[in-house]
Amino acid sequence: MIYKDFKNLKLSALGMGAMRLPTVDGDDAKIDAAATQEMVDYALSHGVNYFDTAWGYHNGNSELVMGEALKKHPRKSFCLATKFPGYDLGNMSKVNEIFPRQLEKLQVDYFDFYLIHNVNEMNIDAYLNEDEYGIYSYLLEQKKAGKIRHLGFSAHGSVEVMRRFLEAYHEGMEFCQIQLNYVDWTLQDAKAKMELLREYDIPVWVMEPVRGGRLAKLSEKDEETLSNLRPDEKPVAWAFRFLQSLPEVVVTLSGMSSLEQMKENIDIWGEEKPLTDPEMDALLHMAAGMMDGLLPCTACRYCTSHCPKGLDIPKLIGLYNDWKFTGGGFVPAMVIGTLPEDKRPSACIGCRSCEKLCPQQIKISEAMRDFEVKPL
Repeated sequence: MIYKDFKNLKLSALGMGAMRLPTVDGDDAKIDAAATQEMVDYALSHGVNYFDTAWGYHNGNSELVMGEALKKHPRKSFCLATKFPGYDLGNMSKVNEIFPRQLEKLQVDYFDFYLIHNVNEMNIDAYLNEDEYGIYSYLLEQKKAGKIRHLGFSAHGSVEVMRRFLEAYHEGMEFCQIQLNYVDWTLQDAKAKMELLREYDIPVWVMEPVRGGRLAKLSEKDEETLSNLRPDEKPVAWAFRFLQSLPEVVVTLSGMSSLEQMKENIDIWGEEKPLTDPEMDALLHMAAGMMDGLLPCTACRYCTSHCPKGLDIPKLIGLYNDWKFTGGGFVPAMVIGTLPEDKRPSACIGCRSCEKLCPQQIKISEAMRDFEVKPL
């Protein structure tokens, strides 16, 4: 395992993200605790020492399951991160309720890393409103009390939003977690975000390195492009090698859903193989061709809790992207045909409630209206 220096710590360059844990019967709220335990045990025995979860993951159950899995191991053998759930504005006044509850759920006395979660256009004003909410000052108090070792933030917002946040709170921010991969380098302006963080001398943590699995399985043409450059590397390895080429990156989080994925990822992170300049140019050129018409959904599922029709929006967007990418295709039509009529894209009433919580700021209602596929 590759390790990176941070303060007085040596952190595994690969961290286990707990947003996509194995589930029972495909129900996101029902985590397979036994399978998760096996993954956590394997990760720790093979050098992974960083574990990341959050209040809202798996309908609030990720922290509970990860707490049970990690308590079987010595506390000093791992670093634990979780986050304040500011993606929901209803939580802004509850930091003094949520934080102690997170300690209870994860069965620890302190967090090694704690993040102000999902800074974006929707919540930046609330995060900056210390008079009304006092989130930042409360977390600084927890750090002073030893309940937080390192404080940082995650961001899905624009560079401008991140700059506003840093102008206010940069003195207390020790790290930043952003969505970073070779597609979002340009699609979500991650390159400019990296430059901003470099300006403030803030180390980078990475989320969505393979974009919810999208970069682990490429078209035959794109796979051939990469294979011609590195015959022994699979597509998922290219996604990680891209990040190994960026010196600012300390921890790369992967939301692994199975032990097989974990084994493959740990094997890749056994050595550093950064890209050469020609390889980087070829990869980014390929990425430019992949972005046409796609929506940047990461299946975080924040949207689903606010859909009055109970639509599985991430699933529908995944089908939409497949439909757009292939110019139609059999699979989207087939899957849509298996859904009840009130769960299809046409059932969207265009209320835009889901869009208020979307970290990617996707115009979901417009996509559903555009999704005119004839079910098989």
